Amino acid sequence: MKETQKKPHSWFWKWFLNNQAVTSLLVILLILLILLLFTKVSYLFEPVWQFLAIVGLPIILAGILYYLMNPTVDYLERKGIKRIYSIFGLFILVVGLIVWGVVVIIPKIQEQSMSFADNLPGYLTIIENKVNEILSDPIFSQVQEQIEASNEKLISSLTDIVQNLSRSTIQNLGSFFGAVATIVLAVITMPFILFYLLKDGRKLAPYFVKFLPTKMRQPSLIVLKEMNDQVSSYIRGQLTVAFAVAVMFMIGFSIIGLDYAITLGIAAGFLNLIPYLGSFLAMIPAVFLGIVGGPVLLIQVLIVFVIEQTIEGRLISPLVLGNELSIHPVTILLVLLTSGKLFGLVGVILGIPVYAAAKVIITHVFEWYTRVSSLYEDEEPIPEAPSEETPEV
Repeated sequence: MKETQKKPHSWFWKWFLNNQAVTSLLVILLILLILLLFTKVSYLFEPVWQFLAIVGLPIILAGILYYLMNPTVDYLERKGIKRIYSIFGLFILVVGLIVWGVVVIIPKIQEQSMSFADNLPGYLTIIENKVNEILSDPIFSQVQEQIEASNEKLISSLTDIVQNLSRSTIQNLGSFFGAVATIVLAVITMPFILFYLLKDGRKLAPYFVKFLPTKMRQPSLIVLKEMNDQVSSYIRGQLTVAFAVAVMFMIGFSIIGLDYAITLGIAAGFLNLIPYLGSFLAMIPAVFLGIVGGPVLLIQVLIVFVIEQTIEGRLISPLVLGNELSIHPVTILLVLLTSGKLFGLVGVILGIPVYAAAKVIITHVFEWYTRVSSLYEDEEPIPEAPSEETPEV
């Protein structure tokens, strides 16, 4: 009688509860129910979102600079220099670099950008003539009418986009000035946040952990440390690689004599903050100028791109980034597409580190759940496959 009562219970335990797919679906269902509940009371969180919209940008900027400057401050502190002195020294160095950039780099970028804008109509005319020369070839005679119609539609679409952009710019002047005010406020408040992060940042995690139950403090500190390691290594690595990419493009474009080499190199460095896609996006204006300059210049631009990609992919990225994030490239692309769709440019830049931090939390929560629930303990060890040396019976 007891055996007949145990069998249904053991079957239910083995095939339903002790099932990763079922458990995952139940967890997803609970998360969706919580999100649905939050949507019903979202008005309660409106002041929180407004507060985060105000303080979010300076905190993000301060956090990025913190991860860049903190290793240097820690190193100088180990060498016997007081932490506050090294912080002030780094602040003076950063201010000096900013002043140098404002005096030297920004005027050069402005000059090259204005020159590109002035020459853009001529560049478009050159490309149009080259396209017409290619289309005049007898090979394209059968599809020439369709291509010309497509070109007309493309030109009309571009004209509509420019007109709509100009109208929306005039209509959104208020939001533009509001964004400028937010940026100015962030630039003003960011140094103060950065100073206190560098000075007392190590005390933040132990301080917040004190509010947790005693048994949760040590595991929470481990999770916070792993999240900090993941985010800091990614931010430092990406910025280092972006700087190297900018320098390589500036040198390469200057050697081949491509116009606007400094502006294109700096743009390539910023765009390289987008993994896998940034360098290809940065090559679009360079290829455009290469087409204008002729086939020889275009080939040189492509050679510079191949050399840069080889050095970055085979030397710089493995040396700087390594495999610390352990995220599959397909996952990175999906995260970029999703975060970009939801949060725009900010989501594209911050999507990967946020995903890395969330992955640490989810991994530890799942490990805790497996220990507490005992649902994933194997009753019998899984037999290993026979090796090639073992004779078959």
